[in-house]
Amino acid sequence: MSSAARPEMPDAVIVSAVRSPIGRARKGSLAGMRPDDLTTQVVRAALDAVPQLDPTEIEDLLLGCGLPGGEQGHNLARIVAVELGLDTLPGVTVTRYCSSSLQTARMAAHAIRAGEGDVFLAAGVETVSRFDKGSSDGLPGTHSPSFADAEARTERVAAEGADSWHDPRADGAVPDAYIAMGQTAENVALREGVTREEMDHFAVRSQNRAGTSLADGFWAREITPITLGDGSIADTDDSPRPGTTYDAVASLEPVFRPDGRVTAGNACPLNDGAATLVIMSASRAEALGIIPLARIVSTGVSALSPEIMGLGPIEASGRALARAGMTIDDVDLVEINEAFAAQVIPSARGLGMSDDAMEQKLNVHGGSIAVGHPFGMTGARIATTLINGLRTRDASIGLETMCVGGGQGMAMVLERLS
Repeated sequence: MSSAARPEMPDAVIVSAVRSPIGRARKGSLAGMRPDDLTTQVVRAALDAVPQLDPTEIEDLLLGCGLPGGEQGHNLARIVAVELGLDTLPGVTVTRYCSSSLQTARMAAHAIRAGEGDVFLAAGVETVSRFDKGSSDGLPGTHSPSFADAEARTERVAAEGADSWHDPRADGAVPDAYIAMGQTAENVALREGVTREEMDHFAVRSQNRAGTSLADGFWAREITPITLGDGSIADTDDSPRPGTTYDAVASLEPVFRPDGRVTAGNACPLNDGAATLVIMSASRAEALGIIPLARIVSTGVSALSPEIMGLGPIEASGRALARAGMTIDDVDLVEINEAFAAQVIPSARGLGMSDDAMEQKLNVHGGSIAVGHPFGMTGARIATTLINGLRTRDASIGLETMCVGGGQGMAMVLERLS
């Protein structure tokens, strides 16, 4: 078939977007929840929001999970499908670390545009509280010896500190592909000249904006209550600390290096949570009488040195925006995942955002430093928050982006439709 005769690719639209509350790992509201049980409740809530849809129409359940081992193993997506009673629903569990459920949304959009299905579930989950039952990473003796010298270099810097970051490739050496995320944040802060004061002020901003949004009912609009094992209900995020002051955050000691800038106050906590997007072709949504929430305009993925992974949003967002025929000035709201203040600040600047644009458009309801970051959940959670934010502010175009462990970035452009 000639290119001129090819049919136009169908649009992929999000028709339902829900998330659980986000619990504090090991001591919070969801610490007793298995990841399969948690995900099942959230997927069911997402489907309940579109009663016109017959679940037997769903082509595939795509489940993002950052560390799919232990209770999160066993191809968790398929476990969830069977728990839902949907024995004929296929399922695949996908990891791209922090962007795992942004990856599932991308996969759903690609399949729809390729004409290989009309309805998909793009979900994400992470229950750090359950990692004592096992995880996909961290077993002794599993790292490649190719990175032994690089890991030793990271250990030395962690113990002694550093006053700059130097790309090991410039010396013919390999970067540390297994580097801890906190060490990458310290490298980014050094490379980009992000001060401890800037980082702490940004963290306070995140906490207090999240607190304001909580009081305004913003978060309640996107959270589905979760029934716990004892029959009680969890319906509020555990981690936000409204009223956080700069002095309190500035008093915290660095966590990763003796001379470091990253603290527990200007980094995201460890968390539990799940989120689900129902994604379908625009034509199928119209046929079912479902009004879409948003259209997936474009996506982008990129890579860079693992040692400065926090800057991944810059290139990934640039690619997604270019595919959308847009620039950052066309975007009404920007959500950069707040793994660390050390990387959000220079990523926003690298996108071309002025200080005023950052104040008016960036993470306006608070971000993961306050709300939390369950790795596999976050991509779908941010999409849900972005849609909520666009509707709340009667805005049109949103950008979601994040850094990814191992040295990657990922981004998605959404257009609000209702």
